[in-house]
Amino acid sequence: MRTLEDLILQLFQIQAVKFGSFTLKSGIQSPVYFDLRVIVSYPGLMNEVAEFLWDTVAKTDAEFQRICGVPYTALPLATLMSAKHNVPMLIRRKEAKDYGTKKMIEGSFENGEKCLVVEDVVTSGSSVMETVQSLAGVGINVTDAVVLLDRQQGGKQRLEQKGIKLHCVSGMSDILKILEKHNKLDSNTVEKVHQFIADNTFQIDVTEDQEEKGSKQTLRYHDRAALCSHPVAKQLLNIMESKQTNLCFSADVTKCEEVLQLADLIGENICILKTHVDILEDFHEGFIKLLQQLAEKHNFLIFEDRKFADIGNTVKHQYSNGIYKISEWADITNAHTVPGDGVVRGLKEIGLPKERGCLLVAEMSPQGNLATGSYTKASIKMAEDNADYVMGFICTSRLTKDPRFIHMTPGVQLSSGSDSLGQQYLTPEEVITKRGNDIIIVGRGIYKADDPCMAAKTYQEAGYQAYLKQSVDFTI
Repeated sequence: MRTLEDLILQLFQIQAVKFGSFTLKSGIQSPVYFDLRVIVSYPGLMNEVAEFLWDTVAKTDAEFQRICGVPYTALPLATLMSAKHNVPMLIRRKEAKDYGTKKMIEGSFENGEKCLVVEDVVTSGSSVMETVQSLAGVGINVTDAVVLLDRQQGGKQRLEQKGIKLHCVSGMSDILKILEKHNKLDSNTVEKVHQFIADNTFQIDVTEDQEEKGSKQTLRYHDRAALCSHPVAKQLLNIMESKQTNLCFSADVTKCEEVLQLADLIGENICILKTHVDILEDFHEGFIKLLQQLAEKHNFLIFEDRKFADIGNTVKHQYSNGIYKISEWADITNAHTVPGDGVVRGLKEIGLPKERGCLLVAEMSPQGNLATGSYTKASIKMAEDNADYVMGFICTSRLTKDPRFIHMTPGVQLSSGSDSLGQQYLTPEEVITKRGNDIIIVGRGIYKADDPCMAAKTYQEAGYQAYLKQSVDFTI
């Protein structure tokens, strides 16, 4: 069997490890790129990589009864490890089938068993966490993962914070040292890579101490989705990633048919459609069914902007009963925190079993509003105490660096200004890039436009481009 030095040289020879200038998905330039998918064309080498992975774990105290590879590159490596060492394997799908058993995890297992996760490359740790969470969803525990190459950009530390020990065959520093020793890299390239890693290391946690140090980059939507346990926040971030949109459309019109027409017209451009169901002059139950069909067709969530603001017992009935029965169809709703945490507890009693999400109105956009200072701080604390149900905030500026929480900002126009009733408008660039929020909420800028479809596309592009300016991703 090769030494680690031999292995690194072979990976370099087949261009599984590349150096140069690579444009990443975020638009930034990277001097190094790992493409381990190529090893499937070298069966002898693939067997050796699988043995390096196994030997690395065998030297530790890791306990497991199953093996699961992160799709897709690590799947053949996990298969080889499973077959040679007679450890049963599980397969995690990227997405559930829409037919048959619709399982995310394939294979035979018992509840409570431990599984070793196998990965080819770790950068942020998000892909490993996605697999860990899928396994946890069917009762399988993960305490250990093994990776061939660690980019040493914070992924190992982030996984450890989640209780996952990451065992690495090699790190970036080893690779650079070996390749420079054998004259495969010059000192200038080595320095460029070291500098790139230093400038693009993921924030390890979100404690106040680390917030003071600042975060060099904002995590991509898919990285945050992997860290989220809230089902609606996770779903929303995945929609935002797949559709490349952070646009929420506020359908503040008064006819059901107009809402449906707009939803169908611009559904491809949005991640959320926001309703004010109580302003509809012709509301009927059939409207909800049609809206849900459009949400499924275009893959967006429904947010009823109810702004609950009463005692817990009252909001429970407002949420679940009456003519609107909001909890039956709205993925997301929101609440003022003026009544105290009773309003959240009341809504949570209804919404949590249905896997709904709630946003707290922590700040508002109209001039002279009172949602500031201690009110905002109390709202943040309330969200943190109820993070199983509260998924984020309605706000004008980012309130916390905790990646679990979504920040949505109303009053967005392509140019700043205000209306006659004190609504103050912010641009997508201001909201996303400068203030660090996640989602722009646009109403009149779309439905009052001469061409709402074109307007929605314009806002979608403006919001997403603003996001790309302050986010980082390490996939090419």
